[in-house]
Amino acid sequence: MKRLVMSMFVFACLTGGAALAQDAAPAAAAAAPAAVAAEGAPAETATPKKPQSAGFLAVIIGSGWLGVVLWLALFGCGAAAIYFIVDSWVLIRPQKIMPQTLIDRVKAGMAEGDVIKAIKACETEPGPMANILSAGFSHVEEGFDVIQESIGAAADLETERIMQRLTWISVCANLAPMLGLLGTVQGMIMAFKTLATGAPDVGALALAISQALWTTAGGLTTAIPAITFYYSIRNNANRLILRMQAMTMELIKDLRNVEVVND
Repeated sequence: MKRLVMSMFVFACLTGGAALAQDAAPAAAAAAPAAVAAEGAPAETATPKKPQSAGFLAVIIGSGWLGVVLWLALFGCGAAAIYFIVDSWVLIRPQKIMPQTLIDRVKAGMAEGDVIKAIKACETEPGPMANILSAGFSHVEEGFDVIQESIGAAADLETERIMQRLTWISVCANLAPMLGLLGTVQGMIMAFKTLATGAPDVGALALAISQALWTTAGGLTTAIPAITFYYSIRNNANRLILRMQAMTMELIKDLRNVEVVND
C-alpha cells in the first residue's frame, strides 16, 4: 500500500512538471520574437521620452505669469508675517511697555510729592506706560477724576496701538490661504485645459496638478505659524496691558493729595 501511494505521488509530480514545461514553452517562444524585434528596431523608437520635471522650481516657471505673480505674493505674505511677528515679539515685552526703571523713578517722585520729577522720568523713557502717566500728570491740577479720565483715554489709545501692530499678523495669516486657494483654482483650470485637448500631455497635466497642490501647501505653511504666533503674542499683550493699567492706577493713587512743586 505504501509503495502504491509513493508511486502515485511520483507520477503526479512528473505530470505537473511536464505541464509547467509545456506552459512555459509558448511563453518563451512568444518572448523570443519580441526580443528580436526590439533588437532590430530603429534607435529612434527605442529611445524613451524624457519625462517632464515636476520639481518646485519647474512648477513655478511652468505655471505662467499668473502663477509667478501668485508665488511672489505668497513669498511676500510670508516675509511680511515674519517681519510683524519679530517686530511684535521684540516690542511687546514688559521691558518695552512698562520698564522697571520708569516705575522706580515715578515711585520715587511720587513718594517725595514731586510730580515734575515723575513727568521728567516719563519724558526720558518714552513708551506706552510713560505716555499714559504723562497724560495723567498733565491734568494734576484739575482733580483726581479728570486725571482718571485722562489716563483711561490714554490707556485705550495705547492699547489700540499695540493691537494694530498685531492685526497685521492676522492679515497675513488670513491672506495666505486665500492666495493658496487662488493658485489651486489656477492649477485646476490648467489641468482641465490640458484634458480638453483630447490627447492630454501627461507631463503638462502633472505640472498643473502640482501647481494646485504646491500653492495650497504654500498658503497653509504661511498661515499656520502666523495664526499661532498671532494668538500667542495677543494673549501676552493682553496680560501686559492689564498689568500696566493696574500699575498705573497704583502709581497715581497718591495724586489725590499731592501738590505741584515748582522749581
